[in-house]
Amino acid sequence: MAEILKTVSHDSINRFLNRERYEPKDLFDFIVEQGLLELSGGILSGDDTVIEKPYSDPDAIELLGYYWSSKHGKPVLGIPLITLYYSSPNGVRVPITYRIYDKREGKTKNQYLQEMIQEVVQWGVQPKTFTSDAWYASKSNLNLVKDGQLGFLVGVAKNRLVRLAEGQYQRVETLSIPEQGLLVHLKGIGTVKVFCQRFKNESCRYYLLYDSDPDVLAAAGKAEFEHLHSIHWGIECFHRASKQLCALQRFRVRLTESIHTQYCSVKA
Repeated sequence: MAEILKTVSHDSINRFLNRERYEPKDLFDFIVEQGLLELSGGILSGDDTVIEKPYSDPDAIELLGYYWSSKHGKPVLGIPLITLYYSSPNGVRVPITYRIYDKREGKTKNQYLQEMIQEVVQWGVQPKTFTSDAWYASKSNLNLVKDGQLGFLVGVAKNRLVRLAEGQYQRVETLSIPEQGLLVHLKGIGTVKVFCQRFKNESCRYYLLYDSDPDVLAAAGKAEFEHLHSIHWGIECFHRASKQLCALQRFRVRLTESIHTQYCSVKA
């Protein structure tokens, strides 16, 4: 942080981080106080990243460990950060809550995400749609979102089971998916529309779209898919910017509480 705040010394920053005790609700309250968000009708996106600390001592810094990185395709030394990112109808896009993964709590990333969705709703956020990658497309997550009367757009693995109206369950990769999407029944969830994002090498990445209104879902096509997909990309850009522009990976504190304060301050 001292590298960004040129007029503040490292010692001053460390004293601040060790003294203050910021939590996710502090971040949300700070953002709401700015008066820039419309809390109803926005899009809520969930994703995680690993704050890499390759040269640090795991025994010296709390929360530090080896975690899977999709970027590197292997476990890396760092601290996982899970973020809920809100895209307001007026165009403002900001993180509104987060979790720092702590093995000692015995929770999974999916459990953290469910807690976060429930808490922001309790805080007054009324999103219209939830977006995530395939990691957070579990049946329990999607049913939580669905029960809250939210729509969703989520990535899914190619072996996810779906069926056509009168058919048997089959892997999503076996479907012939038109450009405007295909209505299918997702096992354990209900009717959704599947889309295929094709790449130059002819490979395909699969997504599932859901809306609580069956007519809206039936009418949704490529334009609606691309709109939600482009908005979800914002959380990816936020995580990248936090590392590259806000020095998120360069913290020098060791205690859990100080790490929380560091993350909350950078996000704010």
